[in-house]
Amino acid sequence: MQKKWQPSSSIKILKKRSKIIANIRSFFLKKNVMEVETPILSRSSVTDINLTPFETNYFSFNSNLKKIKLWLITSPEYHMKRLLAAGSGSIYQICRSFRNQEFGQYHNPEFTILEWYQLSFSMERMIEEIDCFFQEILNFDKSDKISYQETFIKYLQIDPLSTNLSELLQCYKKFKLEHLIHFENDLSKLIEMLFTLQIQPFLGKEKPLFVYHFPLEQASLAAMNVKDNRISERFEIFFKGIELGNGFYELTDYFEQKNRFLKDNEKRQDMNLPKQKIDSYFLNAMNYGLPICSGVAIGLDRLIMIALNQKSIDQVMSFSFDRC
Repeated sequence: MQKKWQPSSSIKILKKRSKIIANIRSFFLKKNVMEVETPILSRSSVTDINLTPFETNYFSFNSNLKKIKLWLITSPEYHMKRLLAAGSGSIYQICRSFRNQEFGQYHNPEFTILEWYQLSFSMERMIEEIDCFFQEILNFDKSDKISYQETFIKYLQIDPLSTNLSELLQCYKKFKLEHLIHFENDLSKLIEMLFTLQIQPFLGKEKPLFVYHFPLEQASLAAMNVKDNRISERFEIFFKGIELGNGFYELTDYFEQKNRFLKDNEKRQDMNLPKQKIDSYFLNAMNYGLPICSGVAIGLDRLIMIALNQKSIDQVMSFSFDRC
């Protein structure tokens, strides 16, 4: 049987996609935010336990055969922050990123990301700017906002900042999710999974919703909140139960960031996952001085999928993973 050679999207949809991306570039041009290009290949990877990067090798045939291990980027974040440290000013990028073991209705191993950094922006100001972006480019209604803590209290009657293992296990039993408990002693992971399974599907039903102040254990590259050391300056964006973006008021402390990377690799070891090579170029840039800024990574395929009323991201991509 002959395989389908046609695009996974219609040409009509691809033309609309092209128009949206052109409008995005116009938005940033008016805002004086510089477009940049950074490498798809990297000499280091990410330590995040939730991400599995693609690996490849470079071979040199000059004199002695030399093999250099490389990774495809999971996002352009580290390279772009090196530009910020070098004095680029506010920047954005539309590029391809790659994540292994991710394929489905809202996932493709190769996908398009919009990464955007604004100098001197607080988390709150960045949220407002993204909201304006959604309204201007995609005609979305003005977004709603809710804290991470408030989502748990609203949907599960649990406070994620003061809960305990016993209460969480009872909650898992209530929703018949006992079979998913692999990290019985990892409070943070149990909370994270509950959010994904029992809260996220209800978020942003009518309009985009910003969920902010994630627990510090889920801070990733976000700064700690100065008034409450239990929470971070991290936010995520949801619409119709789908995660569209992940943003931070960026951590600028070199020592704290290095410590987080080391802790990630310790968790990887505990979970029998391979340790990842820490990006020394990125850490050196942080040590030199990352300017005060906020940033966001937006899944452009998902965003366009929702804007064009499609049901899966392959309907807005020229060739999805099963046709590449």
